[in-house]
Amino acid sequence: MLRPTPGLGRLRELSDQLTASGLPVELIISGDLTGLPPGLDLAAYRIIQEALTNTIKHAGQAQATVTVCRTDELLDIEVADDGPGGRVLDHGGRGVPGMRQRARLYGGELQVGPRPGGGFAVHALLPIAGPALQSAR
Repeated sequence: MLRPTPGLGRLRELSDQLTASGLPVELIISGDLTGLPPGLDLAAYRIIQEALTNTIKHAGQAQATVTVCRTDELLDIEVADDGPGGRVLDHGGRGVPGMRQRARLYGGELQVGPRPGGGFAVHALLPIAGPALQSAR
């Protein structure tokens, strides 16, 4: 069965699935997430999905918080967990490099690493009108 392309409108569904599988996920959303360019919407969703997948793989018994804030110019995304933290593995897999690649495609940036008080965070800043969006016009 074909399903619609995922996007930020399906974050609640993703959160509910992960919570049911044992990773409690809290969503904090500010701003209107509708009307984003489809490619940017998909990239943002995939970054969040990968960050949460990494939480499941590496954080043990943790809780995660997904914060998404949209302004006129920017999509600000953070996925943070309260697990033991750890090193950033930017090689040997597709997780972090893939997230970086998605962010760069849209003129954005991605930061990943342990949080000062424990846990781990992925933070992406994606311009609403990044390079891939401007060239599509």
